[in-house]
This record gives sequence, C-alpha cells and structure tokens, in this order.
Amino acid sequence: MKWKASKISTMRTWGLLLVFVGMGIMVFGTSGILLFGAVGKIIAAVFMVFGIISCFVSMGIYFYVGMLSTSAPVIDCPECGKRTKMLGKTDRCMYCHTILTSDPTLASEGAPVADGSHVQVQP
Repeated sequence: MKWKASKISTMRTWGLLLVFVGMGIMVFGTSGILLFGAVGKIIAAVFMVFGIISCFVSMGIYFYVGMLSTSAPVIDCPECGKRTKMLGKTDRCMYCHTILTSDPTLASEGAPVADGSHVQVQP
C-alpha cells in the first residue's frame, strides 16, 4: 500500500501533472511553426490556448487544496509520530501512508498494524 497517498498529496500531484501537461502542449504547439510555416502559427495559437487553460485549471486545483489545507485538522500519526493533516473521516498519513480514521465504526476497515490491531485516531 506504499503507492497510496493522502488526499491532499494526491490533489497536489494532479495539479502538478496539469502544469506539466499544459507546458508540454504549449511546446508541442510551437513546433507547428517550424513544421508548417505560416499555417503553423494558427496551430501554435490553438495549442497555446489549450496549454494556458490547463495551467489555469492547475492553479485552481492548487488554490482549492490550499483552502482545504487551512481548515484540515492536524493530528499526530500513531505509526510514525509525525504531524499530518486529515481530510474527511478517513485519510492516509502524508509520510508513512497509514490509514487514519476519526470514526470508530470505520476503524475495523482500516489497515491492520503489525500487532493485528487497526489504526484509529480521535480528533
């Protein structure tokens, strides 16, 4: 389960991916000028608009995650002991990816710890 990440980290990853995709689209569009000459300028302009839209969507995602991050409760991870933020009733630690929950009814569905118990965090 090392590949799973916390909700905030996952949203930040999508934001970063959109920045790279937007920049790639813009660079790919500018190659149209080299390949097609005068018609390539129109192609470059279209790809530039799509790339800028992708970057603006990324900026919106980063803004939304920042707003969520300010209101997220900061808790101590029982597994690694580091302070992490938790969104919703269940989330993962940003560092060790342990499943955390604040709802006792969901604790039995969490990831088992080495001693066979489940990780449960009280807010």
